[in-house]
Amino acid sequence: MAIKNALLVDDSKVARFALSKLLESRDMEVNMAGSAEEALDYLSKSERPDVIFMDHLMPGMNGVEATKAIKGDPTTAGIPIIMCTSKKSSSFTEEAKNFGVYNILTKPPHNEGLNQVLDDLARDVTEGTLPDSPLTDPVQAANQEDEEPFNIPTNAAVDMAPKSGETDMLNGHTASSNLVPLTSDLIEQISRSAVKTHINNRLHELLSSLFDEQFDHLKRALDETRNKQEAVLDERLDAMSKMLEDRTKNLRDEIAAEVNLHVGLELKELKSELKKNSGFTSDHMAELKDHITSVQTIDTEFWQTLQSEAIQQAHEISRETAEDIAQRTIDLFIAQQRAATSRIYTIGLAVSLGIFSAGVIWLSGLFG
Repeated sequence: MAIKNALLVDDSKVARFALSKLLESRDMEVNMAGSAEEALDYLSKSERPDVIFMDHLMPGMNGVEATKAIKGDPTTAGIPIIMCTSKKSSSFTEEAKNFGVYNILTKPPHNEGLNQVLDDLARDVTEGTLPDSPLTDPVQAANQEDEEPFNIPTNAAVDMAPKSGETDMLNGHTASSNLVPLTSDLIEQISRSAVKTHINNRLHELLSSLFDEQFDHLKRALDETRNKQEAVLDERLDAMSKMLEDRTKNLRDEIAAEVNLHVGLELKELKSELKKNSGFTSDHMAELKDHITSVQTIDTEFWQTLQSEAIQQAHEISRETAEDIAQRTIDLFIAQQRAATSRIYTIGLAVSLGIFSAGVIWLSGLFG
């Protein structure tokens, strides 16, 4: 399972910015919170991230308290938490793992260390080997996270300047063996530890505020520098464009002048040649006259030939037409003659048949 998104909890804008850039370079989605309280509110309202990067020292609820709150909620207890701190030692790492931290990332973070931590986390998530993180004595862990260890027995009680020989009989046993006298050295050690813790917290707040101010100042300076550079670049581009346009215009005028001069010279030479070759000489006129005469002769002969051929064709057409008309007339006459002969023959045949019939009838009456 790849680590896709992370929640980054840190009160320093500079620290959040630096770590977010490293995470985004791994194509991770990064959400940020400026305090532990804001992180808890985010977890209660949004989807679970794959990992939480928790700052160690923060104003208000610190990283240890936030980790215990997250691990104490069943809905968020399974989210791996990586503690970001400058205090990295074997004892602190073991103590941090006791109250639920997966691993420690040293501040300021480096790409190699971050990659190693995330690769180990991805492997453990994939293989299901995330270590259990039971809370052991959370009150003591919270109180001792920034304090120096005291040379006090764990079962010891503090007694204010006990008198010599004074004992407290409890159930038949003396309690003097478990009492530690509150000496000046112990008071001084406790005071130093408290002052050191207060100074560390105050220094952390001041450094965070200083880093935020420097970050804002640097961002404003970068924005102003970028704006100035863009303005200077635009100004230079405009000046260069104007210079290029001017030079182009001058070059265009020079080229036009050269072309006009060249064309003028060519026209002048052409005009000179035309002047040299202008007009017809007597030889040219004689040649033209001969040419016209030859053309007229050719035209006359051509027309005479055409006329003779046309007359001949007209004669042939007339003859063919006359022959055709005569043939048609003959054919018509023959047809008429045949028709008249057929009519006479029919009449003669009819008359002959009538005479023959009459003869038959007469003979029948004669012999009847």
